[in-house]
Amino acid sequence: MNYEARRPYSVIDGANVALDSLLLSIHGQLADEIVHYAKDVLFSSPSPCGAALQFPCPLKEQEATAAIKALEACVVAAIADLRYGVKPRPIHVDIEKIACFLMSAYLTTIDGLGKGDARVRAKIPDTDLNQAQSNVYRRLSANLYETKDRGRYYHIHGSLDATTTLKMLGLPAFRPDLADYRQCIEIIERAVKKCTVSELEELNNRHRQAGIEALKWEQFRRTAHGQAICSMPPFTITSLEHSTPPVPFPRQEQHSGANTQVLQGIKVLELCRVIAGPTIGRSLAAHGAQVLKVTSDRLPDVPFFQLDVNTGKHTTSLDLKTARDRAIFDTLLAEADVLIDGYRPGALEKLGYGPLHLSSLARRRGKGFVYVAEDCFGGPQLPSPRAQPNGHTATGYAANGHPTNGHTTTTTTPNHAYSRPSAPPTPQDWSTRPGWQQIADCATGVAWAQGVFMGLAEPVVPPFPMSDYGTGALGAAAALAALYDRSLRGGSYACRTSLCQYDVFLLRLGAYPDDVQRRIRAAHGFVGGAGEKEGGNKGFFGLRHGDSVDEVGKRALRSMRRVAPGLFGEGMMREAWSTGFKGVVRWPREAVRVGGVRVGYVRAGRPNGFDEATWEGWEVDEEVLEGEDGG
Repeated sequence: MNYEARRPYSVIDGANVALDSLLLSIHGQLADEIVHYAKDVLFSSPSPCGAALQFPCPLKEQEATAAIKALEACVVAAIADLRYGVKPRPIHVDIEKIACFLMSAYLTTIDGLGKGDARVRAKIPDTDLNQAQSNVYRRLSANLYETKDRGRYYHIHGSLDATTTLKMLGLPAFRPDLADYRQCIEIIERAVKKCTVSELEELNNRHRQAGIEALKWEQFRRTAHGQAICSMPPFTITSLEHSTPPVPFPRQEQHSGANTQVLQGIKVLELCRVIAGPTIGRSLAAHGAQVLKVTSDRLPDVPFFQLDVNTGKHTTSLDLKTARDRAIFDTLLAEADVLIDGYRPGALEKLGYGPLHLSSLARRRGKGFVYVAEDCFGGPQLPSPRAQPNGHTATGYAANGHPTNGHTTTTTTPNHAYSRPSAPPTPQDWSTRPGWQQIADCATGVAWAQGVFMGLAEPVVPPFPMSDYGTGALGAAAALAALYDRSLRGGSYACRTSLCQYDVFLLRLGAYPDDVQRRIRAAHGFVGGAGEKEGGNKGFFGLRHGDSVDEVGKRALRSMRRVAPGLFGEGMMREAWSTGFKGVVRWPREAVRVGGVRVGYVRAGRPNGFDEATWEGWEVDEEVLEGEDGG
C-alpha cells in the first residue's frame, strides 16, 4: 500500500479538490485574471492533520464553502490589482473560521445571549408579525414529517406565516395549551400522515405554501427539475445590456485604513430576508461596500437572524407599494451599483424593479447595474451563462453535471428577453416554487444523506443553515465577478444562484469515505448499532426525522463544543457595541484574508429599519475597524 492510500483524510486537501471542481463548473464565466489567483490560495488550519472533521455530517460542507469563499477572495484580489496596482496577493482561507461561518447564527450573541435563549427576544425588535416563531407549536409548522405513503416524508413549511399551513392540514392556527415539544410533533405528524405526497403537493400549490417531498440524490437527479439544475453551474452571470461604458474602480495609492477595501464606494441595495440573500450583502459589506438593506414594516422577518446577517450594513424601511416610498427608493436606486433580490421569483418584477427595469435605467443614466438573484430552486427557465465580450465561453453540461467532452458552447441572451417567470410552476418545473433552506436540502437529497449517516432509514435535516450560508457565498462571488466585468467592459449583468445549486455542488463532491464517516460518528457519540448511541434520545444520534432544525442545531452545537472546542475560542469572534441593538454584539471573524487589502466590517449590525433611507452620512465605528484583521 502506498503512502497516498494510507494518508488520513484532510479537509484542506478536500477544499483544494472542491476549488478545482468549482472552477471547472463555472469555466467561461470568470476573467483569466480572477482564475489566475486560484494558485495563490492557501487553506490553513491549526490542526496538524490538515483540519479536523468537526461537523456531525457526511457531506463536505466545510470543503465546499471554503472553495466558494476562496473564489470570492480571488475576485477581491483581481479587483485590488485594478485599484491599487498589480502585486503579489497571497490568499488565506481559515478552515476553522469557515466552520464558524457555516453556523454563524448559532454563534452570534447579544450581551452574551444566543439563539436558544428565551431572554434574547427582549433585546431584538419583534419582526415576527404573524407570530410564526411565537411558540413551539407554531414553529413546528415548518418541519419534516412522514406521510400517508409509508416510507415517504414531506417537509411542510409555515415559513413566516404558520397559520396557512396549519389550517390547510385541518389543524387550529393556535394551540396555547400545547407547550410540549414531542406532543406538538405527534399532533402535526398525525395530520400530515392523513395525506399522500400528491395530496400535500396539491394543498401546497393551492395555498401557495412552501413544501417538498424529501428525495434521495438519485431521485432528485431523475426529476425534470433535477436534470435541469444538474446541467447548470453553481451560479450564472448573464449580460443584461452592453451599451453602457465601463465603470472603473477608482485607482489610488495603497495605504492603510478603511479605504484599502476593494468595494469602497460601491453602493448596494439589498431586498432580502432571513439568511441566504442577506449573506450576500453581508459579504459585500465585509469588502467595503455600502450595503443598505431595505425591508418593509408590513413584511415579517425572523428577528434573531438580524443580529447575524445585518453586520456591517445600514437598514431602512420602505413600502414599495406606496408612491412616497417608491420615490425614495428610486432616488436610492439611481445611485446604486448592485441590487440583491432574495424574494420569491417574480416578486420584484411585479413591483417594477426587475432586471428589465434595471437595464432601461442603466441606459438612461449611462452606468450599468449588477443584479443578483437568490432563491430556493433555481431552474430551467433561468438564462444560460453568457458569452463574454472578451471571448470567454460557457461550458456545456450533461444531465449528470459533468462537462461534455471538453466542448464549449456559446450562448447569447437578448437584452429584451431577460426576466424571471411569474407563472405558476408546472409539476416538472419547480423554478417559481417558494422555498427555504430545509426545502432545498430535502429536495436534493441532503436530508436523506444526513439520515443514512445517522444510521436511520429516514431523512433528517442537517444541522445549521449551512446551505443558506454557502448559497450566500456563491451570490457574493458572482456579484464581485460581475462588478469586475463592469469595470473593464461596461454593461449590466444579472447573477443568479439558488439553494439547490449550492446543494448540487455539495453533493457532487461526494460524501466522506466510509472510514472517515465512522470516525465522525464515533467522535460525536455514535457507539455502535441502532439504539447504541451516547446520550440516548438526548444525544445527537437520538434525533429523528421529526426533530426541528432548532433541536438538530442545538444538539449538534453541544456535541461540537465537546469535539472541536477550538472553534469557540476568543480568537474566532469579534464584538462591538451596537447602537441599533443597544447591546454588545459578538459575531464570527471573517474566514478569508487577501494580501494588501482589508477584509472586515466598519460597523456593527443593527435591526431592520434602523436608518434613514440615504447614501449620505454613514458612520465608521473605530472600535470595529481596529479589531478586524488586515490583509
